Amino acid sequence: MATPTNSDPRAILRAGLPDRYLTPNDIADMFGVPLETVYQWRRKRTGPPGFRIGKHIRYDPADVRAYVVQRKSAHHGAA
Repeated sequence: MATPTNSDPRAILRAGLPDRYLTPNDIADMFGVPLETVYQWRRKRTGPPGFRIGKHIRYDPADVRAYVVQRKSAHHGAA
């Protein structure tokens, strides 16, 4: 699969799964929130699930997409 040339993480997710795992900075950029919010989500286990690779936190794009779908359906179900 060809990788999009656009470095915007949101464009990567729209075009298909990227060839790499996402960083906390990617998540913050995607959702338009401060980086500290991403870390708080992780501590509280309220955001997309991440995992550690050594001392680094990474996010699987498929898990991020599933998190967004779940949040959207929960929001629509509450309306």
